[in-house]
Amino acid sequence: MKKVFLGGTCNNSKWRELIIPKLKIDYFNPIVDNWTEEDYKKELIEREQCDYCLYVITPKMKGVYSIAEVIDDSNKRPDKAIFCFVKKEGKYEFDNEQSKSLDKVGIMVENNGGMYCKSLDEVVKYLNKQV
Repeated sequence: MKKVFLGGTCNNSKWRELIIPKLKIDYFNPIVDNWTEEDYKKELIEREQCDYCLYVITPKMKGVYSIAEVIDDSNKRPDKAIFCFVKKEGKYEFDNEQSKSLDKVGIMVENNGGMYCKSLDEVVKYLNKQV
């Protein structure tokens, strides 16, 4: 069975909980209670071995490493890279300039040969077609 790596915003973002029940594809969820070096090593292995690497960015993001990861994957493994950003999550929201910038990231992923999904529903639909 094909498998997707669920990368992207952590920080108590709920996007994973929204899509996991809808997925017909196996998945690796990197979220753990206490992040360790072993967890990091497992994440690297899963990211390499999964058929798809999904990166969902929400306004709850604190760092930008997931942006670097999706661009890296879209360059090295474009057939595996999937990008999506969610403009609003609860009381958190990207402003127009941030949204424009994230849209440009998505276009870059797409131009590199990856997939740019405009919504979580589009992500689920795309992944479920791959099964």
